[in-house]
Amino acid sequence: MTRWQRSLAQRLLQAGLVALLVGVFSFLIMRALPGDAAYRIAAARYGYDLVDGAAAAAVRAELGLDGHWLPALGRWLADLAQGRLGVSVVSGEPVWHELLHELLPSLGLAAATLALVALLGLPLGLACGLRPGGRLDRLSLALAVALRALPPFALGLVLILLFAVQLPVLPAAGHGDAASLLLPALTLALPLAATAARVVREAVAAVAASAYWAFGRGKGLPGAVLLWRHGLRNAALPVVAWLGVQAVLLVEGVVIVETLFARPGLGHAMVHAVFGRDVPMIQGTALLLGALFVGFNALVDAACLALDPRRRDEAAE
Repeated sequence: MTRWQRSLAQRLLQAGLVALLVGVFSFLIMRALPGDAAYRIAAARYGYDLVDGAAAAAVRAELGLDGHWLPALGRWLADLAQGRLGVSVVSGEPVWHELLHELLPSLGLAAATLALVALLGLPLGLACGLRPGGRLDRLSLALAVALRALPPFALGLVLILLFAVQLPVLPAAGHGDAASLLLPALTLALPLAATAARVVREAVAAVAASAYWAFGRGKGLPGAVLLWRHGLRNAALPVVAWLGVQAVLLVEGVVIVETLFARPGLGHAMVHAVFGRDVPMIQGTALLLGALFVGFNALVDAACLALDPRRRDEAAE
C-alpha cells in the first residue's frame, strides 16, 4: 500500500470516527439540556402561539420521550450503519433531504470566503514578505491582531452598521444574489485573510532569505521570474497546510454568520434545530459538518503532495 493509499484510508477512518463521536455527543448534549423537549418540538411544529399541554403530551407519546434514552441512541446508530440519518421530528422530512437543501448555500458561502481570502490575503502577505519590516508589514501586523481579536458576530455587526446602515450600498440580510453574499463572506474572510497575510509573509520572507533565492538573484533573474520559478511553490506549502488548520474556524464561522445574516445553510438549520430540539437534524448537521472538515483536510493533504515533489516520491513508494 502506497503512502497516498494509507493517507486516504486514514482519512476515511477519521471521517467514520468523527461521524460516530459527533453524533453520540450531539445526542447526549441535547438529552442533557433543561426544559421540556416535547413542548419545544410541539412549538417548532405548530408555533408558540398554538402549542399547549395537550399538543406537548401528544408529541411526547408519539416520539416516546418518556422512555430511556439508550434505545433511541441505539436506533440512530443502527440507521447510521445503514447510511440513514433518520427523520426530522419537526418537519417529518428525511434528514438527508433537509441537509441537501441547506448544503449548497453553505458551500457557496465557504467558496466566496476562500476566494476573498486569496484575493485579499495573498497579495498583501507577498508584498510584506518581500519587504519585511516596512510600513506595510507593520500595518498588516496591527490589522491581523485587531481582526483576529474580533469575534465573527461583532465584526458582522460592524460591517452591517457601516455598509447597510451608514452607507446603504449592501443588504443587511437575505439571499439569492451576489450583493447579499458579500457581507457574510467578508465577515468570515477578513480575519482569515489577515492571518493568511502573516503566514504568507513569513513563508515568503524565509524563501527570500534562502541560498537558492540569492543564487537566482546572482544569476540576474528579474524579480518576477525569480518569484515565479523559485518563490511561489516553496512559499505555498506552509500556506496550504495552514488552511487545513483554519477549516474548523470556517465551519464555526458559517454557523454564526448564517444566523446573523438570516441566510439559509447548514449553520442556520442547526441553530433552528437546537431551538426546536430536533435531535436527528442536529446529529445529521453536525455529522455533515464534521465530514466536510475531514474532506477539506484530505484536499489539503492532496495539495501538499502536488506542491512538494519530495512528498510525492515518498507517497509513490
